[in-house]
Order: sequence, then structure tokens, then C-alpha cells
Amino acid sequence: MTFSNISRRQLIRTAALGVGAGLIKTATNAFQLEKASTISDRAHQPGRVPSKIGQRSPFEKPERHIYKALPSGWSMTPLESNVGIITPSDLHFERHHGGIPTIDPDKYELLIHGMVRKPLKFTLSDIKRFPAQSRTCFIECSGNGIDGYYAEKMRENITPGELDGMVSTSEWTGVMLSTLLRECGVKPKASWLLAEGQDAAALTRSVPKQFWDQAMIVYGQNGEALRPAQGYPVRLLLPGVEGNAQVKWLRRIELSDQPFMTREETAKYTDVLPNGKARMFSLTMDARSIITFPAYPDVLYEKGWWEIRGLAWTGRGKISRVEVSTDGGKNWQRAVLQDPVLPNCTTRFRFLWNWRGKKSYILSRAIDETGYVQPTWKQLIDVRGERSYYHTNNIRAWKVMPTGEVFFGLHDLI
Repeated sequence: MTFSNISRRQLIRTAALGVGAGLIKTATNAFQLEKASTISDRAHQPGRVPSKIGQRSPFEKPERHIYKALPSGWSMTPLESNVGIITPSDLHFERHHGGIPTIDPDKYELLIHGMVRKPLKFTLSDIKRFPAQSRTCFIECSGNGIDGYYAEKMRENITPGELDGMVSTSEWTGVMLSTLLRECGVKPKASWLLAEGQDAAALTRSVPKQFWDQAMIVYGQNGEALRPAQGYPVRLLLPGVEGNAQVKWLRRIELSDQPFMTREETAKYTDVLPNGKARMFSLTMDARSIITFPAYPDVLYEKGWWEIRGLAWTGRGKISRVEVSTDGGKNWQRAVLQDPVLPNCTTRFRFLWNWRGKKSYILSRAIDETGYVQPTWKQLIDVRGERSYYHTNNIRAWKVMPTGEVFFGLHDLI
């Protein structure tokens, strides 16, 4: 028998019989050399040639979760399969109210009018002549995570992306809104603007002056032109503000001294409170976090040390810390934040956990630099009531079974 054809089973049997360590070492080395030679031969086989458009490995097949395949529908980013903080452009969540329009960039115009000294129209070429800026920040639908708020909708077999996947982070490139407004000459009493889209729904939203300084007119996303689903050729970017107000396919901005009270901020995107009143223009996104591993459908295949990983974000600047509980919220410990930690941007966190093989509930909560703490489900229900629909940023929980299977577990704790 030669060393080159010794099987793993024979090696183990040889060791059990007490044969000398030198023989085992030699046999193991021979086995490794043969394996390396096979891998080397395989590695030197001709591969694919360069192409004009890059492709993912055929072994990587991330997909968005389609919630409603309708003109007024949405898809959700698979948070559980992403790494880092940048969402690949083709996995950015979508939310539409009238489908995705096809707009010829050569015919595009943006009108700025109303309470300005000089109404102007800007072509795409005009906009690109101004000094460009880039911002890395998230966009989140204010309806994100609704299935984690209503008890009757909660189900065990939901992934992080299906639960909270209406949030995505990109590097956005364009022109500061203030640059274009300066060209038009905003009148002193102007305190609101109306942004209108070129989609079939002609979606319109009022934006108060407090958000104008950071606002951008963007045409680029992650180093390329905006994807059509993200507003090609131009959209409004409002870092930290709910996604519906960041109007896509932007065609018109009108300045005024009062809000315009459009459908999307009266009949929709308001929160009815227990006292019968409604929260309006609650535009800033509150701090939120979610554990992306372990989460459904992950399985912990053995006891021992596992790294709990997740995402946290806030519309009020930076995430200052994230805390993790492995006992259903009784005790909390600080997680490690992964650099970079940027304002109005998703932040990665991790926490090392020694799982003993017992049923466990793992949770995370985010705290931002203003001191705001992500609330529990009960805290949010006490304030918002059960008729609220937007900004449902309550703490999420995952249930780890003795088998290692993981399920959404918030309904077990309320």
C-alpha cells in the first residue's frame, strides 16, 4: 500500500492502532500534496474571458423579496445576504405608486418655481455642470417593518429582508439642492417646497425648510447612473428622511410659505393616534436595528461560540451604540460597531455569544447620538396605539431553538 492512496479512514485506523506519529505525519503530508496537486490542476484550466458587464459568481444568487408585483407595489432588500453597508444597486428595495416610467435623459427637465425671484428649468446637462457632491446614506420606507408591529401579522418563518428589507444604503452623487435654489433666488418667506415626480401617480410631497440644507438632486448611485427603479434620471435625496418624501423621477419643485397638504401626506403617510389625532410630517426616521445572523432560516449546527451580526441606522445622525440581549431582554450587553460609522447611514454591529444549546431569545436595540433608544413593542403600542402604520421601529427578537433552528420570536415575548 502506497501513501498516495491511503484513505482518511485508514489514517484514523492507523492512529488508533498506535502506529508511530512519523508514519501518520508522512501519510498526511502525502495526502495533502496529492490534494493540492489536484486543486492546482483544476485552477489552471481556462476560465471565462473579460466581459463588458461584470457578473456575480454563479454560486451567489441573491434576490429581493417581492411583496407586491404591481405598479403600486414593492420589493425588499435581502438584508441577510448582504455584507458591509453598501447595498448593491440591483438589490436596493423598490417602492412604487404608479410603476416605473421610462424617461429620455436628453428630454429631461427640472422646473423650480413658486416663491423664487427667477423661475428656471434645468436639463440633465445643466445639473451636471454644477459642482458634484457624494453622500453615503440609507433610504428607508416609513412603512418598513409593519409585519413586526401588528401581532396578528407576526409569523415565525420570516427572514430579516422580508421583515425590515425596505431599507437600503448607497453612495449617491449629484448637486446640492441649495446650489440650484441659489440660482433661482428663494424669497425670504419661503419655508416649504413641493417635490413632484414624473411617474403615473405624479407623487408629490411637501418638505419643510429644516431639511433643505442637506438635500441633494442626485443622478448617480454607487458609481453609475441611477437605476430606473430608483428615479432615473434624477431624484430628490433627503438624508435621514422617510423614503416617500425623497421623490423619484423628479420633474418639479415649487416653493411656498406653507405645506401643500397632498394626498401622500394627508390620506397616507400619517399616523392615527389613540386620541383620534394624527401625526403629520413625521419625516425623520427613528433609530432601528435588526439582527441578520442568526435569523430565519439559519440553523446553528453545534453548541459554542457564534457571532451575532446585524444592522443599525438612524435618521438623527450617527448610531452611538447597539446593545444585544441573549435572554429575551432581561439583560443587555454592548455590541461592537464596525467601521465606518457614518451619519444617516446603516452601521454593522457584532456580538460574540456562547450558545449552550438551550432555547434562547436574542434581541438588539439601537441608541443614536441624540440619546434616542429603540423602543420595545409595548412602548411603541402605548404611544402609537394599534392603528398606527408607519415608523414601526420596535425591537425585533429571534428565537433560537434547542435544535439550532431560528425563527422570528417577538410574538412569544408580548
